[in-house]
Amino acid sequence: MCIDYTDTIDWMFSQLPMYQNQGKTAYKDNLSNTLLLAKYLKNPESKFKSIHVAGTNGKGSTSHMIASILQEASYKVGLYTSPHLKDFRERIKINGKPVSKQFVIQFIENNKTFFEENSLSFFEMTVGMAFDYFATQKVDIAIIEVGLGGRLDSTNIITPQISVITNIGLDHTQFLGNTLQQIAFEKGGIIKPKVSVVIGETQKETTFVFMDLAKKNEAPIYFADELITTNYRSGLKGNYQKKNIKTSVQTIFEIRKKGFTISEHNIKEGLLNVTPNTDLKGRWQILQHTPKVICDLAHNREGLTYVMNQLEEETFKHLHIVLGMVSDKDISNIIDLFPKKATYYFCKPNVLRGLDVEILKSHFVKKGFKGNVYETVKEALDSAKKIANKKDLIYVGGSTFVVAEII
Repeated sequence: MCIDYTDTIDWMFSQLPMYQNQGKTAYKDNLSNTLLLAKYLKNPESKFKSIHVAGTNGKGSTSHMIASILQEASYKVGLYTSPHLKDFRERIKINGKPVSKQFVIQFIENNKTFFEENSLSFFEMTVGMAFDYFATQKVDIAIIEVGLGGRLDSTNIITPQISVITNIGLDHTQFLGNTLQQIAFEKGGIIKPKVSVVIGETQKETTFVFMDLAKKNEAPIYFADELITTNYRSGLKGNYQKKNIKTSVQTIFEIRKKGFTISEHNIKEGLLNVTPNTDLKGRWQILQHTPKVICDLAHNREGLTYVMNQLEEETFKHLHIVLGMVSDKDISNIIDLFPKKATYYFCKPNVLRGLDVEILKSHFVKKGFKGNVYETVKEALDSAKKIANKKDLIYVGGSTFVVAEII
């Protein structure tokens, strides 16, 4: 029996395979379990309207921007995202407020026997919980972020009002394929018959894949970066958010066609107030100013390219980088993005998938980088703060789990 919230979460984490900790063994290549669970729960996913968001980078920020704009327009907005940084409940929110501990406990207690009998994964359970919560709370609309891929993702049992694909990059290649076209096909699996799809970034390698899928599904397709020209501003810092802003605004233009009333003022205020409205963390987040400490969740080549370009625009005397990664990360694919003119503080995030810190260091030292090893993320950051001059800059990143430990 699960006695309290901590026990409930511990059971979810320890009993069931979860990509966050285990990697590939937690990934399932069909939707049969999710469909079974949905039927058991009396199909909650059919009881609310939704927007489905996939993509390699930016899907979290884009989901939060869309939610914030809809909140400004006075709608009751569900938001499902993953992974969480501090508390599991961050994954399931309504108008920026996380699902209650009591709901989590009750949902697991009520359905635990079914979960065990059918060997449901952590992710399948969590998606079922989110859909059940949004249906129970009668949200006006829910923004549903894809966990991994799209076609075979547990969230892909919904028929949304709009499908959104932010961009395509080489990430999770062990599941999704080794080419941009293969990955685009997997993420394009969220395109549904006659449901409009917004593509955030026009890429020559993937455009024809999306056009083909849209044509087969008779789905109107819109490329946001070619359509949105007005310069909207967001409270989320980082130049890379410009693409996410365009994607979000184009999505709002499409949802208006479905009868949602959203003013230009709502769009502007929603973009400016993403953090207070949705409690989004970890996107070019400034943690302190003297010395300046910035963290970001970017962990794949595309995301890190944006972030490292942003770092170059900062003014500082010397750069300190607190860096940790997960064990299934292809370091050779991203190491060239990091600046050599920096002091590195290598550390291991506190998850099963965390990469051994000596292995991480050896990859970097071989390429001419300089830095030391630290037992924990906190110890690495504390050391950087002690060593750094007031005019220096400290960047913390490399993995979602590294950022989670210092926020």
